[in-house]
Amino acid sequence: MRRVLALTLLVALLAGCGSDQDDYCDAVADHQQELSDIVGSGQPDALLRALDVFHDLQDRAPDDISDEWQQLVGRIEALQAALDDAGVDPATYDRDDPPAGLTDEQTAAIDAAARELGSGTTLRALQDLDQQARDVCKTPLTL
Repeated sequence: MRRVLALTLLVALLAGCGSDQDDYCDAVADHQQELSDIVGSGQPDALLRALDVFHDLQDRAPDDISDEWQQLVGRIEALQAALDDAGVDPATYDRDDPPAGLTDEQTAAIDAAARELGSGTTLRALQDLDQQARDVCKTPLTL
């Protein structure tokens, strides 16, 4: 799961350009250092910690990339919900050594959410967001 989160985060952090294009591109630049710090931390919960930034970018995104932002943010939110429902700390969760008391249903929900986050559909959405940021904003999301 950590590998899926790390890969998804790296792709995600290259994303975005927005609704009022200048406003969105300004937001991409404004969040660049923060997202770089999150990525650089190497923490397993980095995507979850970046969710507020992704919400801001999603809110500012132009209509032509709103579906891609919904895919990304929705998958991160689904993983967050599965972890919250299980009472699991995302920073310390280890699929190979789950915490005591975690039910099979909770484990399955976390696994399913992690798979969806790392799915081809989500990765394609991230690639589209990355391309938009580079083409329109001329700014990568991270340093």
